[in-house]
Amino acid sequence: MPYVDKKITTANGEKAYEILLKNGYDMRTAQRLIDRARLHCNGVLVSEKNAVLKGVVSLIDYECRPRGLKPIYEFSDFAVFDKPSGVLSHPNGRHCEYSLNDEIWSLFGREAAVAHRLDRETSGLIVVAKNKISQVKLKQIFQSRSVKKSYLAVVFGRVLLDEFCVDLAMDLADDYGDIKTRMKICENGKKAVTEFKVLERFSNATLLRCYPITGRQHQIRLHLFHVGHKILGEPLYGLNKEQITKILDDKLSQSERINLTGADRLLLHADEISFEFDGQKYEFKSKMDFKDEIKKVLKNQNFLF
Repeated sequence: MPYVDKKITTANGEKAYEILLKNGYDMRTAQRLIDRARLHCNGVLVSEKNAVLKGVVSLIDYECRPRGLKPIYEFSDFAVFDKPSGVLSHPNGRHCEYSLNDEIWSLFGREAAVAHRLDRETSGLIVVAKNKISQVKLKQIFQSRSVKKSYLAVVFGRVLLDEFCVDLAMDLADDYGDIKTRMKICENGKKAVTEFKVLERFSNATLLRCYPITGRQHQIRLHLFHVGHKILGEPLYGLNKEQITKILDDKLSQSERINLTGADRLLLHADEISFEFDGQKYEFKSKMDFKDEIKKVLKNQNFLF
């Protein structure tokens, strides 16, 4: 498990925050670790930064276990990765086995962080800030909507229009209990706009290029589902809670997942991204051969014929 309980010192009357400072953490991080119930003394949770500790002090922290994923573009302040499908952008709790953090922290240190996120099953381009200064700058750029992004998606059915736009507000759904990530279309939600262009039509599937004008969670996925063209491999929308839970908990075999959703992964890929950083324009394109991958899926599922 990446989150491990490590002994960091034997205390003899020092305050909790002093111990963390001596171990290389700044004050803000020390407070966050204590707030998140990561610090223990003699096996007992330490909940106050000024608590005086005596005995064995241990810290539950993230231990990086990189698998060799490298950036496809790298600069002094940021890097760009081609994230494979199935990899989390950021660890989602103590039971997370692996995330992009394992790679970026191993390469660039603990100040590195993703500037935006991709869903676990979405593959493709993701920008990583190498330090806190570039992290602030990049997050502001992404929040300002000045970033242009383009995705590839394979959907069920033949899309008749060559180009179309979906302008439907959305918000978090509240009808699936502990499945907190689902979104819903609703009039009072946040504005969400996506433009689509048909790239190739198959017998009962279509390859689309998707341009998210806004950047809502699951925006492309929900918009396509709402207009009747669900993405192949979709693990949330159009399924009941039991089916969703089995997918999220990896309780389905590959063949069961394919039979249920049309593919063993979500066929959505972040293909292109461009933005301006410190007065310079950058344009990036994924180096993954996503079109070759989807044609293999379509052929196996008889979507090509």
